[in-house]
Amino acid sequence: MENSPDTTKTAEAQPTEASKVPSHVANEVTPEPRPSYVKLAMRNMVKKRGTSLKHFALTTIGLLALLVGLAYITR
Repeated sequence: MENSPDTTKTAEAQPTEASKVPSHVANEVTPEPRPSYVKLAMRNMVKKRGTSLKHFALTTIGLLALLVGLAYITR
């Protein structure tokens, strides 16, 4: 079984993913992994410090009110 010239031409005619990018660009581009959702949330909390503290305070007050209300009802 000989390799026919047709099969080698079709293999060479189809470019791979690596050959689509020019060599000078492929060496410089290093894909960085996406940050996790936890890191993005922490970064967002640092940027919007006042809003995060306000929401935390409202949640704490609401939870305490719920617990005090339940304790009063079930006494």
